[in-house]
Amino acid sequence: MAFETIPDLFEKSCEKYQDNTFLWEKRESHYKGLTYGQTKEKVVEYAAGLLKYGIRKGDRIALIAEGRNDWVISELAILYCGGVCVPLSVKIEEDQDLSFRLRHAGCKGIVISGNHQHKAFRLADHLHDLEFIVLLDGLDYTNGQTLTWNTLKFNQDHILSLDRILKEGSEHLQEHPDMITKSLTGIEGDDNANICYTSGTTADPKGIILTHKNYLCNVEQASAIFDVPEYYTSLHILPWDHSFAHTVGIYALMRNGASLASLKIGKTLNETLRNIPISIKEVRPYFLLSVPALAKNFRKNIEKGVSDKGKLAGWMFRTGLKTAIAYNRQGYNKGGGWRVLLKPFYAFFNKILFSKIQENFGDRLQFFVGGGALLDIELQKFFYAIGLPMYQGYGLTEAAPIISSNTPEHHKLGSSGRIVPYLEAKICNDKGKEVPLGQQGEIVVKGENVMKGYWMNETATKETIKEGWLYTGDLGYLDQDGYLYVLGRNKSLLISGDGEKYSPEGIEETLVEKSRFIDQAMLYNNQNPYTSALLSPNKQKLKEWAEKNHFDLASEDGHKAMLLKLKSEIDRFLPGGDLGKMFPPRWIPSAVAILEEPLSEQNRMINSTMKMVRPVIVKHYKNTFEFLYTPEGKDICHEKNMDVMQKWFPAREDTTNGNLMDFPIKKQ
Repeated sequence: MAFETIPDLFEKSCEKYQDNTFLWEKRESHYKGLTYGQTKEKVVEYAAGLLKYGIRKGDRIALIAEGRNDWVISELAILYCGGVCVPLSVKIEEDQDLSFRLRHAGCKGIVISGNHQHKAFRLADHLHDLEFIVLLDGLDYTNGQTLTWNTLKFNQDHILSLDRILKEGSEHLQEHPDMITKSLTGIEGDDNANICYTSGTTADPKGIILTHKNYLCNVEQASAIFDVPEYYTSLHILPWDHSFAHTVGIYALMRNGASLASLKIGKTLNETLRNIPISIKEVRPYFLLSVPALAKNFRKNIEKGVSDKGKLAGWMFRTGLKTAIAYNRQGYNKGGGWRVLLKPFYAFFNKILFSKIQENFGDRLQFFVGGGALLDIELQKFFYAIGLPMYQGYGLTEAAPIISSNTPEHHKLGSSGRIVPYLEAKICNDKGKEVPLGQQGEIVVKGENVMKGYWMNETATKETIKEGWLYTGDLGYLDQDGYLYVLGRNKSLLISGDGEKYSPEGIEETLVEKSRFIDQAMLYNNQNPYTSALLSPNKQKLKEWAEKNHFDLASEDGHKAMLLKLKSEIDRFLPGGDLGKMFPPRWIPSAVAILEEPLSEQNRMINSTMKMVRPVIVKHYKNTFEFLYTPEGKDICHEKNMDVMQKWFPAREDTTNGNLMDFPIKKQ
């Protein structure tokens, strides 16, 4: 690699691209840029200030903030000191969850934004390793919080504003002009750069140690498959604490002299998210990072925009979409055979329809890079058709994180792309033996991007890394063209009574994708005679359906009708249904429990990357799953589901209805 450490990467980029804009930020009415040279000045002053306050090589400093210029500058300053940045999600609200990470990492300092500083204030007196707090928005920022910094017993002289750190750092630098150079010469590639606490799919988070070399290797791997010219700009929408955002969203751009823009920060997370469409139009990014939840939201808004323009526009859009999907096929084989005849029609629809959608994304967007979770192939086809391809990749934080990706030059829709260069990969069976091409098993990789290990957890490290090979815990297979297909988590497998195994993610995602009545689905089978499921329905869609079919929402028959409608949506995947050939029938749920409230981050059943935390869900709904394996539980109109419907749509006394038997439930 051409770079030894992350500060070395930044220093060399500053030499080569000093006057290029590196960071774009909107604080008031419009975006303002900060060049590589200007960013470096702030980083050096910041690092000098941290050194003055006692940060030394190997010290862990937590970073809790929304994406912004100061996020990047803070992390670089920590790394310039030889410190270890511990980036934590702003979505962590529980004191216990945040305290665990801060204590486990032994954080000496916390760098935190104004919207979240109350979290640090609540915990500061109980964190024995904590020596200082840096407030990115100053001492006077409250955002309506009643808890203020001067209520702490914690040494208030060590509650510092960012302005103070920069000012004192500048003064300290004048007295010791060679201090930064000395600090940089002491940093090596194998030194820790980050400890990343991902929510994961277990209740006990692990601290993933990523070194400077891990990141730099993955940056080179990403740069080898994606061309990122120095004039490129990307708007960073995903959480910045994730390794995906680090490698692709920050360091790959830095390596190539390109620029990064942040969303305008609102007073709440939702307010910040509402700024996404505005920021996209203003920044006009060349590429965006995406996850399935974001992709689905984009599609929903696109389809709503088309629908609002009337029936003719809707018909034209659907026709254009079908034409484009037929022409594109799987991407790598688009336009083959007779489909070449569709090319002029596709060009026509692109000119009159799809180009208008592209304008809403700034009219410069070349592609999305998808990660975080499996992206449904229908979504991939949709974005590819409208001229905004979403190249699905695969990775995990333990690999810094990119393992494979589709690219503009090499892509096959439905796959997670080819393995990145400079990385060995194999598919292994339960005994760790490599299986032949095309057979599924656990994805196992080896390369310099593989983590050093789990912080303070040697047992977990030995279970995950064996002889240099990272055992991902994900199932998949490689096809004859070298494309990786990821099937889901090994630990989330459905296991039938006779020992057969199947990954549930594809079924769950398809249930949600194909039915407007289902918002969430979690399948369960732990050596049971049949598969069961938890469903979170779309109450509004059910209500509209029931009213359209003249069912009384407040009646028992109305409640049963809505439950039977949900059953009919599941039955579409059974033999004879319109989707009956998609999945083996034994994995389609035979018993269903309706959730009174959705799985969410607030109830700790969805993690920050919008994945279900299965062990927590199974434990919480243990009694429910047991009930679903009783004779009563197999009837979707069982007492527990009827109770949920009653709470949602309370019954009235002396209600009369039509006959439920007249209700035509169709497989559609």
